[in-house]
Amino acid sequence: VTDDPTHDPTRGNTGSMFLIDSILLLAGLLLLACIVSSKFSNRVGLPVLVLFLGIGMLAGEDGLGLEFDDFVTAHAIGTVALAFILFDGGLQTPVSSLRLVWKPASLLATVGVLGTAAVTGVAAAMLLDIPWLDGLLLGSIVGSTDAAAVFAVLRSQGVQLRKRLAATLEVESASNDPMAIFLTIGCIEVLTARIEPGLDVLRLFFVQMGVGAVVGAAFGWLTVRVVNAINLPTAALYPVLAATCGLITFGLAATLGGSGFLAIYIAGLVIGNHRTTFQRGSFLFMDALAWIAQITMFVVLGLLSAPRELVPIAGPALAVTAVLILVARPLSVIPLLLPFGYSVREHLLIAWVGLKGAVPIILATFPFMFGLPEGRLLFNVVFFVVLVSATLQGWSLPHVVSWLGLREERPAPPAATLELVSLRDLDGEIFDYEIDARSPLAGRFVRDLHFPDGAVVALITRGTTLVPPRGSTRIEVGDRLFVIARSNLRRDVDRVLAGEEPAIPVDAGVTADAAGLAPATTAGDGDAAGRDVGG
Repeated sequence: VTDDPTHDPTRGNTGSMFLIDSILLLAGLLLLACIVSSKFSNRVGLPVLVLFLGIGMLAGEDGLGLEFDDFVTAHAIGTVALAFILFDGGLQTPVSSLRLVWKPASLLATVGVLGTAAVTGVAAAMLLDIPWLDGLLLGSIVGSTDAAAVFAVLRSQGVQLRKRLAATLEVESASNDPMAIFLTIGCIEVLTARIEPGLDVLRLFFVQMGVGAVVGAAFGWLTVRVVNAINLPTAALYPVLAATCGLITFGLAATLGGSGFLAIYIAGLVIGNHRTTFQRGSFLFMDALAWIAQITMFVVLGLLSAPRELVPIAGPALAVTAVLILVARPLSVIPLLLPFGYSVREHLLIAWVGLKGAVPIILATFPFMFGLPEGRLLFNVVFFVVLVSATLQGWSLPHVVSWLGLREERPAPPAATLELVSLRDLDGEIFDYEIDARSPLAGRFVRDLHFPDGAVVALITRGTTLVPPRGSTRIEVGDRLFVIARSNLRRDVDRVLAGEEPAIPVDAGVTADAAGLAPATTAGDGDAAGRDVGG
């Protein structure tokens, strides 16, 4: 309070206002740089996370001069980002992949991470001349692999793996983060004398995993029921509702002493493999949210790093990386895979696919949160390990796949997709079929397809051309057929498209109506029907 007539009470807030404007401008420029750099990443075969980290480092104190040394804020941002990334990973993991490889993948995601952490930890303790428990903490931090980085590299290079091999890598790398997080927390609890080694650590494991799994499964099931039962005024709120339920799942599990990360992943897994209202739209929303989370997280962690501090520890950190890639990962995963009939070449590829991503760098902020004296050293070494692993393994992965002869040739994705749009559960789905040279349908007419009542060809794509299906439309090699059918007719439609049903002509007037169906069902983002497509 002042009697000065020239005093402006709003002037004190001007600096803060301009600061917010500058932060928004800078954030927009950094996001734009990251998005544009992803095009470059696809061309050179590097995981985009490397470029995101690089942009953060260039903008940081040793680059453009932005100062950021707040590990508490970085930890908070990383936790939220990782929660959304794991939720999206659960949504995108089909139950068919789980059924195919759940035994080897679950071993790799638990025992494999433990073995990798132990071998790397012992080596790190000797190479860095730190206490063995600090070494095990470092090994635990870098024990998991990054599914998004692995498959982003493969997709950008047009590399397809055999179904069982791809499912193994996908499920293992998508589900091994909770184990690495538990090991990290367990080591920190022992280092800070909060628990004793032995039974206390074992008890912590069962509480973390048990509570996390139960809460995740229960709230995933509850979310499916709520999303399908509630009547929201707009479709845009359904993805927000699903994300909100994910956050509640994470928070409740963590509050009860369980692993929030495991809970939100399992919740996503349950939700993603059930029919829900506006499901396709929810998937796209969560995928976009996960990308924003990754970009924000990697840029912040890049800002947090100090490149000048990486130079002195480059030698021992490179040695730790070599042990992790060439010794710890192969020794930990190959023996676990022996009972499951994988070939030698598949063993070698799985051993090589150990790309490090978001989780290790986030976990590397934990030692700061608990005030460990070796916190800065551990962060710098982990940062170095992630950069080298992502760069070396990410760049070489397509070449290793080709060298091992494990590249699978598959048809290109269709030029168009067809989805149903509804805010109610519909008894109908869309199936996508590729007509190759071996197909008995090549050369036949649409009117010769003896579909059961309730199934019809809605759209055909031929290269980049949309072909409205009529009875007189001839099916050619390379065509993709989109069939709308009631949910219980999938097997019947499969048999017809496989040529197992007699080619009995049906009423041309019925099949001709399919041309009228196509325009009415191609608009929009889709619901649960968009999830279950394939051929």
